[in-house]
Amino acid sequence: MSARTRCLGKQNTFHFLLRTTSYRIVTTNSVMERDLSAYDGAITNLFDTAISNGQCELSQEQVRSFTECGYVAGIRVLNEEQIEFLRSELSSLMRLEQAANPLFYEYHLNESADDGRVLFHALGAWRVSVAFHDLVFNSSVTIPSRQLVGGAVRLWHDQLFVKPPHDGGIVAWHQDYSYWTRTKPVAHLTCWIGLDDSIVHNGCVHYVPGSHRWGLLPRGSLADNMDAVFDRLTDEQKDQFRPVAIELKAGEASFHHPMMVHGSFENRSDSPRRAAVINMFRDGVASDTDEPLLEGTPPIAKGEKIEGRFFPVLRH
Repeated sequence: MSARTRCLGKQNTFHFLLRTTSYRIVTTNSVMERDLSAYDGAITNLFDTAISNGQCELSQEQVRSFTECGYVAGIRVLNEEQIEFLRSELSSLMRLEQAANPLFYEYHLNESADDGRVLFHALGAWRVSVAFHDLVFNSSVTIPSRQLVGGAVRLWHDQLFVKPPHDGGIVAWHQDYSYWTRTKPVAHLTCWIGLDDSIVHNGCVHYVPGSHRWGLLPRGSLADNMDAVFDRLTDEQKDQFRPVAIELKAGEASFHHPMMVHGSFENRSDSPRRAAVINMFRDGVASDTDEPLLEGTPPIAKGEKIEGRFFPVLRH
């Protein structure tokens, strides 16, 4: 039986079978078999979603709002069972020994240079955890993404963010594409998924509506100074800098343009603020460098289409 057919419906057996499948795949001796990028599609049925009758599709008004403002928010992509399982997997991925796992593109127990301002941040969980692998193929994410980019989407990379309770860790104002200029054209998309309720008090994301039209700004540090962005803005941009707090329930997502200026403040609550992020690009985007696009992956020659096992098409 395949992993997909073994993960059947009863809650008590579902988690056991999914965890058993994860253990079997991740702990094989072969490095190639341990790397879940070898699986071009969902391994389990954890994120099976009804896609008939347009249930996962955005409305025309939501698509227009994205075009106008640079984001759309409040999109339900996870149910309670999926949220709880991802939280459990995230706890495992935050164990100290994972810092040496070569399958992560980046792994920061604290992205901030200040030990008193903790921001856990990792890229590449989809290669390590079956649950986070299958999350990137979740039709509740992939179907809206196809609408917003106007075609098939490929995975760029995933991210995990955790702000501990009562902590000063922040994500400074930035544009995602400022980290991705080794690709062209600008046809990326980010899906930010809350694994907890995300509110102002615990450091929710803030967007600057319309900033996706400003062009590319100089890049600053990601986790150390919220105000540094103002040294990189024109007077007109400063006048237009009116951030909007994106408060979400756990399991809800926001989608934003790669040029959207966004950031998040510290978590002042009693609980962690956890999030998973899926970064995608429209099929057909090309490499703009002869260097590896992501740490540990083979290079794709400048001008060549980005494709292959590390950048799969996200089919539903």
